[in-house]
Amino acid sequence: MEKKTIRCAIYTRKSTEEGLEKEFNSLEAQREAGESYVISQKFQGWEIIEKHYDDGGFSGGNMDRPALQELISDVKAGFVDMIVVYKIDRLTRSLLDFSKLIEILNEHDCSFVSVTQYFNTADSMGEKRILPDGQL
Repeated sequence: MEKKTIRCAIYTRKSTEEGLEKEFNSLEAQREAGESYVISQKFQGWEIIEKHYDDGGFSGGNMDRPALQELISDVKAGFVDMIVVYKIDRLTRSLLDFSKLIEILNEHDCSFVSVTQYFNTADSMGEKRILPDGQL
């Protein structure tokens, strides 16, 4: 039986533009950690989507970020199975926005995982799916 390919999009965010001009910056460090994590899950069929979803200089307090909006569009279009973030707060710092994102992901059979925090909506606990109101 062939293993299903899990297309993984790595999302990075940094709230200020300070340091983004450096040869190796925070966004690249987050992406590198995400890539390493996806590679470690290759046995489960995980593959990195080459497209970059990077929001440098954007607050996590709202969802008005170009790369995040593009990522959400790609999730809705069925191009992404898993979103990989360094930390949950890279995705959002708003509980309300987090709830909205979970709802979108659930509707489109997409999961997300945090590399540095154990929060994976694709594992056996995540199969129950988190509902928008926070209930399991």
